[in-house]
Amino acid sequence: MQPDAMPQTFQVAGIVGGVIALLLIAIVVLAVTRRLRLPFTVVLVLVGIGLSALAAAYPQVLPALHNLEISSALIFYVFLPTLIFESAFNLDAWQLRENLGSVLVLAGPGLLLSTLIIGLMVGMATPIPFTAALLLGAILSATDPVAVVAVFRRLGAPQRLTVLVEGESLFNDATSLVLARLLLGVMLAGTVSDQVIVQGAIDFVWVFVGGLGVGGLLGLLTGYTLGKVEDHFIEITLTTVLAYVSYLVAEEILHVSGVMATIAAGLTIGGWGRMKVSYAVRDYLEHFWTYLAFLANALIFLMVGLRVEVSALWATLGLLGCVVMALLVSRAAVIYGLMPFVTRLPRAEPINSAYQAVMFWGGLRGAIALAIVLSLPPFAYREVFVALVMGAVLFTLLVQGLSIEPLVRRLGLDRPLLADRLARLEGDFTAKRRAMDRLPDLLASGLCSGAVAMHLQEQYEKQLDSIKAAIEELHRTELVEDDTQRALLSLRGLAEEQSLYVDMFNKGHLSERVFRQMLLTLHLQIDAVRNRGAYQDVSPHRSALHRLEDVALRWSHRVALLTPLAARLHWQRIAMDYEMTGARFQSSKRVLDMLDTLARVEATPRYIVDTLRYQYQRKYETAQRALDQIAEHFPDLITDMQERLARRLLLVTEAEAIAQQAEHGTLPEPVAEPMTEASARELRRLRGHDVAKLKLEPIELVQRIPGFQDIDLADLANIAVRMHLQVVPEHQVILRQGELGDYMYFIAHGVVRVSRAEHGMSRDLATMMAGEFFGEAALLSDRQPRSATVTAVTPCTLYKLHRDDLRVAMATQPAIRQALEEESHKRLAMHYAG
Repeated sequence: MQPDAMPQTFQVAGIVGGVIALLLIAIVVLAVTRRLRLPFTVVLVLVGIGLSALAAAYPQVLPALHNLEISSALIFYVFLPTLIFESAFNLDAWQLRENLGSVLVLAGPGLLLSTLIIGLMVGMATPIPFTAALLLGAILSATDPVAVVAVFRRLGAPQRLTVLVEGESLFNDATSLVLARLLLGVMLAGTVSDQVIVQGAIDFVWVFVGGLGVGGLLGLLTGYTLGKVEDHFIEITLTTVLAYVSYLVAEEILHVSGVMATIAAGLTIGGWGRMKVSYAVRDYLEHFWTYLAFLANALIFLMVGLRVEVSALWATLGLLGCVVMALLVSRAAVIYGLMPFVTRLPRAEPINSAYQAVMFWGGLRGAIALAIVLSLPPFAYREVFVALVMGAVLFTLLVQGLSIEPLVRRLGLDRPLLADRLARLEGDFTAKRRAMDRLPDLLASGLCSGAVAMHLQEQYEKQLDSIKAAIEELHRTELVEDDTQRALLSLRGLAEEQSLYVDMFNKGHLSERVFRQMLLTLHLQIDAVRNRGAYQDVSPHRSALHRLEDVALRWSHRVALLTPLAARLHWQRIAMDYEMTGARFQSSKRVLDMLDTLARVEATPRYIVDTLRYQYQRKYETAQRALDQIAEHFPDLITDMQERLARRLLLVTEAEAIAQQAEHGTLPEPVAEPMTEASARELRRLRGHDVAKLKLEPIELVQRIPGFQDIDLADLANIAVRMHLQVVPEHQVILRQGELGDYMYFIAHGVVRVSRAEHGMSRDLATMMAGEFFGEAALLSDRQPRSATVTAVTPCTLYKLHRDDLRVAMATQPAIRQALEEESHKRLAMHYAG
C-alpha cells in the first residue's frame, strides 16, 4: 500500500467503525425503549447528546464518534430518499386519497401561513431581518412525524389520524424545501419586486409539479418492469434504485423537487405497483423498506444528538424562546385556522377536535429542517440559524415528543375503533373454538391423557364464555342502535369479500385488472356503508381504460383497422365478466357462511342479520344465474378458463408438496429451489385468461355448420378467406326487417335474437348461438329484403360474407348452395328466416 494512502484508509475505517458503533448503540436503545415504552427517536437524541459530551471529554476513548458529523449532503442524498420512499410506499393509498384535500391544504397553504407567521413574529421580536426570518420560518415549517407515528402505531391510534399526520409531513417536506430555496435566493439578491414574486411563484409550481411528474413516470416504468420479472432480488433492487434515481434525476438533472419525485414514485409503487410485485416478495418488500427506514432514522437522530452544541444553544436561548413561541403559534393557526375551510372541500370528512389537538401538538421538527439549515451558504445569520433550528428540533422532540403519548391517551385515541374491538373478540372466539375442536384428535393420538384433555377443555370453555360475555356487553353498552350494528355487520361482510379477493389474486385466480376493479368497487361500497349506515350494491367502477375500450368497440364497425383490436377487447371483456362474476359468487357464499357463524357467536338481532343475509343471497343467486348464462353462451371460454383454474390448483398443490419436503429435509434445497421457481413461473403464466385461445378462425367456424362438413377443405378455405370479422356490442341491431342486405353472418361468439314485426307487433322467432349463421335468405335470391330483425343479445363476434363472394363460392362448389337452401327452407317452415 502507498504511504499516502494510509491516512485515507484509516479515515474510512474510522467512519465505518463509527457507523457500526452507532448501529450497536441504536439496537440497545431500541431494546430499552421498547421495555420502558419510551419514544425511540427522542431517546436516541438524548443518547447522542450524552455521547457527544463523552466524545468531547475523552476523544481518545471514543475517536470514531468524535469525528462523525452530520451534513446536509448525507441527509439529502443518503437518508432522505430512503425515508421519503418508505413512508410513501407504506402509506395507505386509499386513505390518502380520501384525505388528500386536507393533506394538501396543510402542506400547501398551511406551510405558507406557518412561514409567514414565524417570519413576522421572529422579524418583529428579534434583530433578524424580515426576509431572513421568512427563510427561518420556511425551514421550521417542515414537520417530522417519525416519533409521533411510532406512538400512534404502538397505541393503535385511528388509521386516518396517522395518514393525516404522515401525509402532511410527506408533502410539506417538499414544499418547505422548495420555498426555502426560493426565499434564500431572494435574501441573497437583496431586493424584492413584483417580478421576483411572480417568477418565484411560477418556479415554485414548476418545481413541485415537475417533481411529481418525474417520480410518477419513473414509478410507472418501474411498475411495468416489475410485472415482467420473476426474480426476487431484481424486484427488491428495482425499488431501491427507483427511490434514489427518482430523487437524483429530479434534483440534479431536471432541477425539480427530488422529494416530490420520490414521494410520487413511492406512492405509485406502494399503490398501483404493489400488485406488480410477486406475492412471495410483497410482504418481504414492506419489511425491507421498514428496516432501511429504521437504520436511517437511528443514524440521523443519534447524529443529531452528536451535533448538538449546548454552548451554542445557551448563547441563543433568548432567540430560541421567541422561535419556539412562533413555532407553536404558527402551528395552532394552521391547524385551528384552516381546518374549518377543509371541511368545505368536496367529499371532505370533518376533522374532530381530538384529531386537531394531536395534530397541533404532534407537529414535531426533525431531519428535513436540519438538512435545509446545514445546506445554507455562508451569510450573516447562518450559525445562528443552525443553533435555532437545532434548538427548535430538540424542543419539539423532548417536550412534545415525550408528551404526545399522554395526550393521545387522554383524548381516548388509543382505544381501537368499535369495529376493530368487535372483530378482535370474534377472531379470538373463532380461534379458541377451533383449538378446542382439536382436543379429541390430541387425545386419540396419545399426545395427552384424558385428565389433561378434560382440564384444557374446561379452560377453553371458560375463555369462550368470557369472550361471548364481552361481545354481549359491547352490544348492551355501545351497539344499542340498529344503524350502528347494521353498519358494523355490513363492514364485516365487505372485509370478508376483500379477504377472498386478495387470496384469489395471490393464488392467480384473478387477473390484475379484474382484481383492481373489484377492490375499487369494494372501497366504494365501504364508503357507502360509512355514509349511509347500511350495505348496498354500487355500480362497478369504470376506469378510463374501460371507457377507451368502449369507444374502440363502437367505432370498430366503421374503421376496418380497429376490428381485430375490437375482437380482442370483446373476448377480454367476456373473460373479465366471467372472472368478476365468479369472484362475486364465491365472495357471496363466504359472507353467507360468515353470517351463519356470527349468528351463533354474536348478540346481533336476528332481523339485522337476516336483512344482510337476504342481500347477499340475492347477490349469490344473481351471480349464479350470470355464470350459467356465460357458460351457455360462451362454452369455449368457460372450458378454457376452468382448465386453467384446475391447472393452477394442481400447481399450488405441487408447490406446497415441494416446500413441505424441502422443510423436512427429504428434498435437497438445490433440487427444491429450481422446482419451486418452475412452479412459480407456470403459475404466473396461467394467471387470468388467454384470449388468443378464444379466437375462432373462419374455417373452423364454417366446418361446424350442418351441411358443410362434407365439403372439401379447399373449398371451405375459399369461403373462409373471403369472410370479414365484425364485433357487435350488446343490444345492437345487426339486420333490420325490410332492408336490403348484401351480407350473411356466421356467429363465432355470442347470442343473437331473431324477431319479426307482424300486424304492428314484434314477435321473437328464435335465439341463435355460436356456430350458427343467419342472413342467407336475402343473398340466395335477387335483392330480396330481410324478412326479420336480428339483434345482439350479448356482445358478439361475427364473420360476414358478401353476396358476390358467396356467389363465387357457390359457383365453384354447388354443395354450398344446396346446404344453404336446405337450411333456409327449414327456417321458413318454422317461420323464422334471416
